[in-house]
Amino acid sequence: MPLRIAALADQAHRKKPEGSAGVAYRHRLSARLWRLTILAVMLAEVLIFVPSIANYRKEWLRQKIETAAVAGLTAEHARNAGEAALGPQEQVDLLQALDARLIATSNGTVSRLLARDETLGMVDAQVDLGSGDWLSLVAGAFDTLIFGEERMLRVRGPVGEAGMVAEVVFAEQQLRLAMLMYSRNIFFLSLVIAFFAALLVYLAISYLLIRPILAMTRSMEQFGENPADAEQIIKPSGRPDEIGLAELELAGMQTTLAQTLREQRHLADLGLAVSKINHDLRNVLASAQIVSDRLSDLEDPRVQRFAPQLIRSLDRALAYTQSVLAYGRAVESAPVRRKVRLHRLVAEVFETAAVTAQVDIELINDVGETCEIEVDPEQFFRALSNLCRNAVQALESEDSQAVVRRIIVSACRLTDGQTLIAVEDTGPGLPMRAREHLFEAFRGSTRAGGTGLGLAIAAEIVEAHGGRIALCRNTASGARFEIHLPARQSGDGQVLSPTIESAANGARARS
Repeated sequence: MPLRIAALADQAHRKKPEGSAGVAYRHRLSARLWRLTILAVMLAEVLIFVPSIANYRKEWLRQKIETAAVAGLTAEHARNAGEAALGPQEQVDLLQALDARLIATSNGTVSRLLARDETLGMVDAQVDLGSGDWLSLVAGAFDTLIFGEERMLRVRGPVGEAGMVAEVVFAEQQLRLAMLMYSRNIFFLSLVIAFFAALLVYLAISYLLIRPILAMTRSMEQFGENPADAEQIIKPSGRPDEIGLAELELAGMQTTLAQTLREQRHLADLGLAVSKINHDLRNVLASAQIVSDRLSDLEDPRVQRFAPQLIRSLDRALAYTQSVLAYGRAVESAPVRRKVRLHRLVAEVFETAAVTAQVDIELINDVGETCEIEVDPEQFFRALSNLCRNAVQALESEDSQAVVRRIIVSACRLTDGQTLIAVEDTGPGLPMRAREHLFEAFRGSTRAGGTGLGLAIAAEIVEAHGGRIALCRNTASGARFEIHLPARQSGDGQVLSPTIESAANGARARS
């Protein structure tokens, strides 16, 4: 299958850098709604405050003149039932009691000055409560708040329904202080109302909107981490509104995507399985091609008759396997472990090594004949065959006939009980590009036109056996790959290859 299929599956597994849990609270939708609700309520309270403060000022002034008129008339009637005015001391007491500088009344025909402060000077402003519209009341309220700290105010207005008019002169500062206190109370009350309303809106929206949205967000995050798990698909709540419809659509989308990814992953695995089979089949066909080339040198007429056809068929098969290697990925099956004589297994690998007659390559089996390991023989044969084939291809690239071409496979038992298997050659070593992605399929090729599957297959097989493989030496005079198998896979416990004991100790020190 094309690599894009596997890439699509990998993208579905990619975890998001930041989920809903990582969003700062101030950036969450619920926090924004909280702040917007508070702001909206406070703006509404401002609109209410303007006429409210104007009405408060009007009522405060009306109460002032009514209180002054009633108090003045009461004091006057108690003093004398005639027309005589209040004495100086009574006027002072009355003005102090009402915090005024002048009190006067009028019934339309007769005006009476009930009390007057002798130090009263010019009046700075005056208000007639019997006339004026709401605009003038609003303007007067803000005029008092801004400029009323040191002014003397004269207020005139009707008292009761008998046609009496009262007049009071007093310092405007006391009105301003009362209005400031009223404004402060209105502000704190508005703030409490705003927070309470915002809380109600927050709870309602959180329950009806934010909570299901967060649930869908978590479902998408969990599904993105493991789209193959059917348990991560969101379960719709059955709500009849837009949120319920979104949950149904999301569940349908996740179900479709999960099914598509499973099908594509299956096809990708099948494609890689075909690629791996073709890779190893190519090695077998290459060996068969070498044998057929040698058969073509025989003088037997029957051999001469069928050899060209055999060679052409093998060439076509090799070309076909090479084209298939551009596709797919797969996972090796679990190894079926058997007791295996490693010396014989290496000998079989050397027998099928694609070494041409034109290139003199020395193959050395330096494994002890009694060495036994517990591995899957077919899989381990493929792993060693891929390593040896890469070494052969590296040695074949050398042009000089004087260069030593040698491949050595050795094994030994380490002191910690592990089994060390080494495959080394005298080739030119691996280029930097191959070392960066050494055991990655399609990326770790050591030569032009290669696929990099050989080392990837070998590494996967070794890891399936619980071991590890590494490039332990890479110089201009050769490369050395080492395979470490766990202790439980070793044979009878003896040293498997005494000739490389020192090399094994050096490898152990490096690891």
